[in-house]
Amino acid sequence: MALRALVTLLFVPLFLSPTILGYSQADIKKWCSQTPNPEPCEYFLSHKPNYHNSIKQKSDFFTISKQLALERALKQIFEDAYIFARQVENDKIKGPSLSLSVRYAVVGDGFIAQDITIRNTAGAANQQAVALRSGSDLSVFYRCSLEGYQDTLYVHSQRQFYRECDIYGTVDFIFGNAAVVLQNCNIYARYPPNKTNTLTAQGRTDPNQNTGISIHDCTVKAASDLMASQNSVTTYLGRPWKEYSRTVFMKTYLDSLIAPAGWMEWSGNFALNTLYYGEYANTGPGSSTANRVNWSGYHVITSASVASQYTVANFISGGSWLPATNVPYTADL
Repeated sequence: MALRALVTLLFVPLFLSPTILGYSQADIKKWCSQTPNPEPCEYFLSHKPNYHNSIKQKSDFFTISKQLALERALKQIFEDAYIFARQVENDKIKGPSLSLSVRYAVVGDGFIAQDITIRNTAGAANQQAVALRSGSDLSVFYRCSLEGYQDTLYVHSQRQFYRECDIYGTVDFIFGNAAVVLQNCNIYARYPPNKTNTLTAQGRTDPNQNTGISIHDCTVKAASDLMASQNSVTTYLGRPWKEYSRTVFMKTYLDSLIAPAGWMEWSGNFALNTLYYGEYANTGPGSSTANRVNWSGYHVITSASVASQYTVANFISGGSWLPATNVPYTADL
């Protein structure tokens, strides 16, 4: 399945060579017809002249094709980072200068990380500095520390779960368009150069996408470098990166650093009527919703049945895949 996904996503059909590694076109077509995508198979075999081993059985072909798919996947990571950088610059959504550095990127189904620290050391003054970018479906990060400033955690796509992680940052430091649940995590806002922090910037572009950021039973506090200057910095729960941005905080401790308005505009009235931002049963001095924003897309959730839509069980179908990871989780509220 992983090979199929890589080949499907990372290659496109192109014109084929008359012969491939000395084999006739008919022989290669016979071998590649056993794969999910024959034309890309023929293409990447024709463009790897360094592989001269005979293909005598199916396992020989898959040894070669898996290696090629892996090489192509690694190349795609850097291409995606560059494309994202250009998009940021062209859309002028982050400012006139750009310093994007992806420290660690993950692709492929079922990735699990445990007890590791991923840190981007670019510093607060260097704007975008991604520590972790994950596009891995059914991925789990358990007891990890993700450290950066702006754009620390890029939850790019697919279904993801973060449990008992520490996440540090300043601007939009949990962002992307995955379907992701963060549970029992510590979210630490650091001291920002521009005196404004935004914890999240979710990127849903279509109301039919089943994506969003669910922050469940977590703790939001100031990091040590912000504590002394907390009153001079404004910290928001999030802002809408894209038109149908969706983020929910549930049963989470919000310390006094959170601004009374709770949420911040991206640019004027952009997405204020189409986003979905919700808060449910949060606690702490920053959890009061009395003076929250008055946007039609903002919701104080009072119904457990509504809040349950954003749990591990319902939002990322965790019951069907998390037990096999042996990582603890709470399925419901």
